[in-house]
Amino acid sequence: MRLLTACFFTFCSLFSYAQDSEQIGEVSTEFKLLGPNHKIIIEAFEDPKISGVTCYLSRPKTGGISGGLGLAEDRAYASISCTRVGPVKINQEFSPGEIVFDVKTSLIFKEQRVVRFYDKTHNTLIYLTYSTRVVDGSYKSGISVVPIDVSNSESTMNTKP
Repeated sequence: MRLLTACFFTFCSLFSYAQDSEQIGEVSTEFKLLGPNHKIIIEAFEDPKISGVTCYLSRPKTGGISGGLGLAEDRAYASISCTRVGPVKINQEFSPGEIVFDVKTSLIFKEQRVVRFYDKTHNTLIYLTYSTRVVDGSYKSGISVVPIDVSNSESTMNTKP
């Protein structure tokens, strides 16, 4: 019974970040006779600890029979763009490199992650996306920077060292 409970909570935790995204659109990139086409999807998600910031992530989604069944491994390429959509307010303290969003890109092990950093010198938030699978000796990654308005007194950062 304990094993079953542990498996259930592990399974639920796999989708804890991905459920907060909204699919904005998709573009078909390669026709597949059987199963869905290969495509690039665009997802939007809000930073759960910082209000006023929305990030857009584009990433490939493998089609075909294996892709349609959820068995295919998606490619490790992604692009990110984060923007201010209102006053930036820090709602909770966070650690540098904390995961903001992640989504499974294969049946096991591989994920596309977005992590957050704060640059005190330039008063900016930095969002980094990367795949957890090493490709050709290095991670495929992308960054986006969101400046914090200096006049906004609520934008003081509380980060853990």
